[in-house]
Amino acid sequence: MPLSSIADLESLPETVRAFVALRLEARVEDAIEALIRRLRDPADSAVERLVRWTRRENFHLTIFFLGAAVARERLIPIADALRTIAGESDTFEIAARGVGAFPSLRRPQVIWVGLHNDALIALAARIADAAVRCGFAREARAYSPHLTIARVRGRVHAPGLPRCFYRMLERDADLKLGVSRIDRVMLYRSELGADASTYRELAVFALGGAGASARRAGRAE
Repeated sequence: MPLSSIADLESLPETVRAFVALRLEARVEDAIEALIRRLRDPADSAVERLVRWTRRENFHLTIFFLGAAVARERLIPIADALRTIAGESDTFEIAARGVGAFPSLRRPQVIWVGLHNDALIALAARIADAAVRCGFAREARAYSPHLTIARVRGRVHAPGLPRCFYRMLERDADLKLGVSRIDRVMLYRSELGADASTYRELAVFALGGAGASARRAGRAE
């Protein structure tokens, strides 16, 4: 989807919930989907009642949350910045490894899969700096790359969920789910729903790959 797709601002509401994110390769999403099927036990009413699982179409790695009500005109400068950053960045690989939770595996509220690569941290930092220059608020917490696979309803903790559920989470704390090559950055809009949000791509920016490496080498000479 080209950058020009967000130029038609009249097709959007005056304000949108927007964020910058990455998607993993299909085979890694397959592994994450299989993990969810294993953790999700339809025979256990407590798990089904208390845990809301992420649908595959909503799998994503948030890089920067722009806001819950971003004026549509403000999408243009951040999109321009993303296009520049993507063009200057190489593709890279992310390892999906380990199940974790906020605030902890013993008291899970958000359950996630960990994502690991120094290039990811560097890209996220550049995007955060660009977003701040465009007038968006910087996150107060340090960036922690993860892909959310579930949210626990309310403030439930043991014995709200069965002990076997906690044991499965702990058993998968170092689970390897595969490596995914990242070659694009997306600007998303999200629409909140009763059971789940719907995410829509507003623009996609391809990472520069070999071209980015060549430009950096030329500047170094």
